[in-house]
Amino acid sequence: MIGRKAAGFLILCLIFVALVVWTRACVMNEKIVKNDSGYNYLIGVSQPNLSEPWRVAMNEEIQQEVSRHSDMRVIFTDAAQSSEQQAKDVKKLVGYGVDLLIISLDDPVALTQTVSSIYENIPVIVLGRGVTGYDYTLYVGTDDEMIGRKAGEFAMETLGESGSKIIEMQGLAGSPTVEERSNGFREAIHNSKLSIVQTMNADWQRDRAEDLLTDWLKDQPEVDLIFAHNEAMALGAYRAVQKLDRNDINIIGIDGVNSENGSLQLVSENKLTGTFTSPPGGKEAIRYAVDILNKEKGIPKKVILRSQKITNQLEGKGEPRVTHSPAPTLQEAQSPIVLGFAQVGTESGWRIANTKSVINAAKEAGVELLYENAEQSQDKQIELIRQFINKKVDVIAFSPKTETGWEEVLKEAKEAGIPVILSDREVNVSDDTLWTAYIGSDFREEGRRAARWLIQEGEEGRSYQFVELQGTAHSAPAVGRMQGFKEVIQTDKNFTLLESLQGDFTKKKGKELMAAALKRHGSAINVVYSHNDDMALGAIEAIEDFGLRPGKDITIISVDATKSALKALSIGKLNFAVECNALLGPQLMKAVKDLSEGKELPMKIITAEGVFTQESAKMALASREY
Repeated sequence: MIGRKAAGFLILCLIFVALVVWTRACVMNEKIVKNDSGYNYLIGVSQPNLSEPWRVAMNEEIQQEVSRHSDMRVIFTDAAQSSEQQAKDVKKLVGYGVDLLIISLDDPVALTQTVSSIYENIPVIVLGRGVTGYDYTLYVGTDDEMIGRKAGEFAMETLGESGSKIIEMQGLAGSPTVEERSNGFREAIHNSKLSIVQTMNADWQRDRAEDLLTDWLKDQPEVDLIFAHNEAMALGAYRAVQKLDRNDINIIGIDGVNSENGSLQLVSENKLTGTFTSPPGGKEAIRYAVDILNKEKGIPKKVILRSQKITNQLEGKGEPRVTHSPAPTLQEAQSPIVLGFAQVGTESGWRIANTKSVINAAKEAGVELLYENAEQSQDKQIELIRQFINKKVDVIAFSPKTETGWEEVLKEAKEAGIPVILSDREVNVSDDTLWTAYIGSDFREEGRRAARWLIQEGEEGRSYQFVELQGTAHSAPAVGRMQGFKEVIQTDKNFTLLESLQGDFTKKKGKELMAAALKRHGSAINVVYSHNDDMALGAIEAIEDFGLRPGKDITIISVDATKSALKALSIGKLNFAVECNALLGPQLMKAVKDLSEGKELPMKIITAEGVFTQESAKMALASREY
């Protein structure tokens, strides 16, 4: 009897081993199976849950776009609201031999390390909600702070001037998406009489939002509006107010999915006061995945999709009303395509390199370029744009001197049906459909990266005092680089700002400001953070004139990473440079060509950029990479 049991057990063990070997062989030979079956590429898609209609729509977009490619297939996973399970899902997908991972997250902080480790081996597209850091191939999503700001403005429109009370229903605590939507909303209502009386975290879930609100609203008679960070929680909020017969409470959501119980339906049925679309991005993720897998040049780091406000003021056949008409697209282009480009000026080495890139790329692409230099005059730049409108060019592109003052001329371009592409700098207008796309850098992220390096390199327990040299007042690079640096540096109490001085991106101004700062503070200055290389190079001269050693006695951080800055890095006079890619010409021409082919452009195309230390600058110069 014992022998029979042992024999049976041995047979079971052999069967188990055979199954393990067979399974491993199937996984290891996945690439061969794909090729034999006619599939060259296998894409893995990891979702944290499929309880949100927005995520279901995302998967549907991915599947629909993949079906257009006969040499591609996709595997989906659902982590059922568990970060631990999602980490396991990702490892499982990698084990299947996926060529590229698309991942959407609920808890970016918990999954950042997982994404970083995968990114070391295969391309990773982060979709919908971002991760902390920069370790991914491409991010496709929306500008969450802008959406939050628009939601706050809509809340003020809805509630008027009275002292109304708001509940903010947030997603997962600590998520960058939550923080950005909340910051934008609070910034918008800051100077109004509106007040947030309660903030709740419902983890993006409908039922949790319903339960939390039902309990809280029982004892709170005075609530005028609920701002829910996604569609599922907005539906939960609606159920709660219905249960308590509190139909006087307005509800604003985010997502705008056109599905059963999606926010578009909820708006059309007057269950939501309004919503802001957050496009799932599935089709864009696959389109860029194809370019990544085919090793195309000029892959951006981030693609930001446009959000629209949708209200319950119905039009036509009961459809919810979109507030603004779409941004212009190119219907019929001339041959060759005519592009009017109004450059802001030649204030720096970066700008000169940027201009050369645009001119050379237009020539290579066969685009007729009407190039004009505004010589640092916003009035002249506006005049040049009007000239382009009168000449009926196909597309207008320009690099705005400042963020404001463009509303009128952009309306004229939109009325003429001419798409406008912002190059390198953004504008601040009430209607973002006045421009079609932005191509350039994430200036706030540049500031963050500069501050992260400084904190990382700082000696533990030592105090540092720094001076900031700003760029042109109210320009997008100056605003973003200042905000990003401040956001990170204020988390470390060892760093104190002595002065933030207004410059203009020129070497002359940088030297002038630094000389004045040294006269006031002398050797008390430990660090200089410059918004661009030219001002940093000017600061180096001022420090040397003062009798101190730049790069040694005073640490200098800059943004741009031009060739001149790399040379200063290589000889130790500059300590760290964050790259701001000046060579935007090829991406601009690709956008123009895409428009001529009837393609819809993303709202923002953010370029991929690196950082340079003294050592990496030496290597870059030696290998002629720059």
